[in-house]
Amino acid sequence: MTSYDDGNIFAKILRGEIPSQTVHEDDVALVIMDVMPQVDGHCLVIPKAPSRNLLDASPETLSQLLPLVARVARAAKAAFGADGVRIAQFNETAAGQTVFHLHVHVMPMREGVAPRAHSGAMADPELLAEHARRLREALATA
Repeated sequence: MTSYDDGNIFAKILRGEIPSQTVHEDDVALVIMDVMPQVDGHCLVIPKAPSRNLLDASPETLSQLLPLVARVARAAKAAFGADGVRIAQFNETAAGQTVFHLHVHVMPMREGVAPRAHSGAMADPELLAEHARRLREALATA
C-alpha cells in the first residue's frame, strides 16, 4: 500500500496553510465546504488523523468519524431543506479518489434535482461562506 503523503491539500488545510470555509472543528475532524460543490451545502468531513483513506484508517479514527458524519448529515438536510443526504467516500484512484487523505462528502439532495458535474470550477467564496454559516447554525441544534 502507498504511504500517506502529508503534502496533500487536506493535510495543508488541517495545518492552516491553505484557507477553507470551516463549518466545524473539534479534536477529531474538520468540516469544510467543498470548493467545487455538486449541490448547495456540499461539505467534507476530514479526520485529523493522517490516513490515505478508509482502507488504512485506524478503527479509532473510523469510530470517531461516523458519528460526526451523521450529525453533519442531519444538519445539512435541515439547513438546505433537503429530501435526503448523499454520503460518499472514495478509496484509491480506481474508485474515484483524487485527494489522498480520508474524507467524507456530505451532500444534501432534493427529489428530482441532479447534482452538478464535478467540473473543477470553484464556487463563489461568498456563496460558500453563506452555506457554511447555514450549516454552522444547523449544527448548533443537530
